[in-house]
Amino acid sequence: MTALPPNGPADPDEPAPLSDRDRAVLAVERQSWAGPGAKERAIRERLGISPTRYYQLLNSLLDDRRALEEDPVTVNRLRRVREARRGRR
Repeated sequence: MTALPPNGPADPDEPAPLSDRDRAVLAVERQSWAGPGAKERAIRERLGISPTRYYQLLNSLLDDRRALEEDPVTVNRLRRVREARRGRR
């Protein structure tokens, strides 16, 4: 009989969960916005970071499997958008 690997935060093979900031970035992306100014204002007010930093964080989240597990609909949608933009370049 084989032993099961340990579960919980002490397991070194288990990746750390997404940070609150990462979850907040995904939450901003789940929303629809009336215009670009509203979204940028919300990024500054809610997250306390610049829109440029926000998009850097968002882009890295799209390649993070934890983000995919957390919000597959949003991450997959944004991955499709990113790939379409790359295809146009």
